[in-house]
Amino acid sequence: MQKNDLALKKKRLRQEAAEIIGGFPPGALKEASQKITANILSSPLYRQAASLFVYVNMAKEPDTRVLIENAWMAGKKVYVPKCYGQGRMDAVRVLGWHDLAPGAYGISEPTAAPAGSSFPAIDLAIVPCVRAAADGRRLGHGAGYYDRFLRAHPMPCLCLCFHALLLDDLPTDQLDVPMDAVITEEGFFSKTIPFFSGQNSPQGL
Repeated sequence: MQKNDLALKKKRLRQEAAEIIGGFPPGALKEASQKITANILSSPLYRQAASLFVYVNMAKEPDTRVLIENAWMAGKKVYVPKCYGQGRMDAVRVLGWHDLAPGAYGISEPTAAPAGSSFPAIDLAIVPCVRAAADGRRLGHGAGYYDRFLRAHPMPCLCLCFHALLLDDLPTDQLDVPMDAVITEEGFFSKTIPFFSGQNSPQGL
């Protein structure tokens, strides 16, 4: 697929996603988010992780706040994205909501700068998407922050996606970083992690 054709296809998929989300009945997104959170909390990858890189959700994204609070209570180190210009993103540890404030694009992000010059050891990333495919392909908002970050700092990645936005096929290129698993309110989807492989239910873990 040519670069321009790929960009147009991704643009259409983002537009379709907005229409799908806009058609959700009242309360449906909250209910779906709660199920997604329950699925993450049941995941061995999450339970075994001592450190977590996780976004703070925007409106109409799967909610991550309960997950973040659970990680703090479990004694996990929590790192949140901090975005800069030119698509650069860092992971900054936060100890509570008081360490966050609205930043780029109005998204809650750390107020502090990264501590030290070396990248922290992180066991698991929780990544947002606009849409995703069941095999781990991910469609973001188009700025490339996560793809650049994850190419520079590989780590196991779980992508959160409302099930209505899951696709059988998703156009990508060599710069798009695939996820190890996609988690929706209906279960887990992965072709790379053995205990996710072929499973779309938490009972399959």
